[in-house]
Amino acid sequence: MKGFSKILRKTDTKKRLSVPVRSLKSLPPFKLGSHAVEFEATDEKGETWAFHCSTRKSGPYRKPVLTRGWVAFVKSKKLQIGDKVRFVKYKNRATATISYKVRAEKEIRIFGAIFGYAPI
Repeated sequence: MKGFSKILRKTDTKKRLSVPVRSLKSLPPFKLGSHAVEFEATDEKGETWAFHCSTRKSGPYRKPVLTRGWVAFVKSKKLQIGDKVRFVKYKNRATATISYKVRAEKEIRIFGAIFGYAPI
């Protein structure tokens, strides 16, 4: 089981999710020569979300981002700056199939201080 989480910034809530480069191993592999991959992830309610992950075609810094499908997910979960998203890659030992989970978490504030995060 591999995964990553990220606290959302303005661009993450409005346009695309910037994925940390070190977290690419938690997402589906790109085919040789490709700079994009489509994949599905299931949320806590069992709903399936289709995402498009791409990187720059050239240059030393790949800068991966989730685009297609991402803004719809943000709107559906009513995510805001400061909320957290978590992606997890699972491998079924019996069948060797790979699946992905996505989890949205709302920031919990008490008297202005961040207390933690709660799943949506």
